[in-house]
Amino acid sequence: MAKGKLALGLDIGSTSVKMILLKEQKKRGQIGFALQSFGMKPLPPEAIVDGALMNSTAIVQALQDLIAELKIKNKEVAIGVSGHSVIIKKIPMPRMSQEELEESIQWEAEQYIPFDVKDVNIDTQILDEGGNDATGQMDVLLVAAKKDMINDYTSVVSEAGLQPVVVDVDAFAVQNMFSTNYELPEQETVVLINAGASVVNINIITNGITVFTRDVTIGGNQFTEEIQKQLNVSYEEAEALKIGGTRGDSDAVVPQEVERVLLSVAEQVAGEIQRSLDFYAGTAVDATFSKVYLSGGTAKIPALFKTIETRVGVPVEILNPFRKIDVDNRKFDPAFIMEVAPMAAVAVGLALRRPGDKLG
Repeated sequence: MAKGKLALGLDIGSTSVKMILLKEQKKRGQIGFALQSFGMKPLPPEAIVDGALMNSTAIVQALQDLIAELKIKNKEVAIGVSGHSVIIKKIPMPRMSQEELEESIQWEAEQYIPFDVKDVNIDTQILDEGGNDATGQMDVLLVAAKKDMINDYTSVVSEAGLQPVVVDVDAFAVQNMFSTNYELPEQETVVLINAGASVVNINIITNGITVFTRDVTIGGNQFTEEIQKQLNVSYEEAEALKIGGTRGDSDAVVPQEVERVLLSVAEQVAGEIQRSLDFYAGTAVDATFSKVYLSGGTAKIPALFKTIETRVGVPVEILNPFRKIDVDNRKFDPAFIMEVAPMAAVAVGLALRRPGDKLG
């Protein structure tokens, strides 16, 4: 990791923006982190559709409000991207140094990505330093993100008066958060699933290394839309019913009906997740998962949690991104932190980055 202070973690999600600032601290000779600032602001519906920023003004406004409320001085931010415009692939390459890799990847990348190489930003990470010496090959993680999408995000951030210094991928931000808060099992395969409102990031980690990632365009919005449609209620009511909130005026809605809709959508979402895991299992020598860790706002829907557990057949645990981060209860309401914790996974992962960091 590069030295220097940590960047401000900024997760621009499709329903809200989350902003987190961490501070590094030494405790008993160990490096740890403390929560400095944390805020989130909802975005109007359709502000972001399929990763595309449809209502930049609303996003800039939400960012400026957060900066003012949290009295943010640190203007250097790390942002995350995900969805259709990001391609992540593990590719075999002849053994070479990181410098040589960076020179040759532009030519190699063309066969692996469905976009014109001129239209994407490419980053790489050598996965196995030891590699397979017998074949002279090494595994490389290739990440390509469309420039126009990155430009959209960075210009919104700049317009709000911040300076984007790191662009990460949501799935890796969650992994970064995970490895800070949990012991990465040495000999096991775990699945990190970050279920947002419109995208589910799936990241399979074996022996501490990413072996498969996929972004599935399905998420919490499906639950809301289905409740709206089936039960004939407003978007706001559907959102409240989705997370078991107060029913307000919709006393006419029977909890069993809500449960039925939630279960049917949970089956669809879990089915998509299952397909990705099956796809990976078809290519892996040993594909036994020991645990699934779930984060993201959609993680709070009990039906999804249960359905994934049943389908995948391994324990599912809801991730707590603040598990090993010091949170001062005088500054932050513990009940609020506990409630929003799953939604903060990407933002915490981004807040662990430093200006000038490479990917991963």
